[in-house]
Amino acid sequence: MLIVERTDPRAPGPRALLEASHSLMRALFPPEDNYFLDIEALCSPDIRFFAAREGNRTLGTGALTLRHGYGEVKSMFTATEARGKGVGRALLHQIEDEARALHLPALRLETAAALDAALRLYTREGFTPRNIFGDYCPNQTSIFMEKPLA
Repeated sequence: MLIVERTDPRAPGPRALLEASHSLMRALFPPEDNYFLDIEALCSPDIRFFAAREGNRTLGTGALTLRHGYGEVKSMFTATEARGKGVGRALLHQIEDEARALHLPALRLETAAALDAALRLYTREGFTPRNIFGDYCPNQTSIFMEKPLA
């Protein structure tokens, strides 16, 4: 049974997945195009960090960053062996539920065209392309998306 819950990103299971995610992003993109948050940053009071697990095994991570006027989806990552099994969708639903409970009007995110499975998930879940936002810098890899929650 898949359980999605708020947790500490420094715990061993989430930490291992976050480190794998950061490693993959460094391999795929130049440093200036990487916008992932480090593990300590994910402990900030304006971030709600979630992990998906079956038993004691962490299968995915995701976070909601509270911004002025919206929430931002960050640190979405699913273990290789759990991909295609609904882990990302479950995490995204938890993030959306949290954003709605906080009365945020929209969710935004930054991803990349090279992350085709992530793009398919976000599109299926109602996210649409939008212009750059926040502190992001224009680049050749990022895609920005948004989903209204009203």
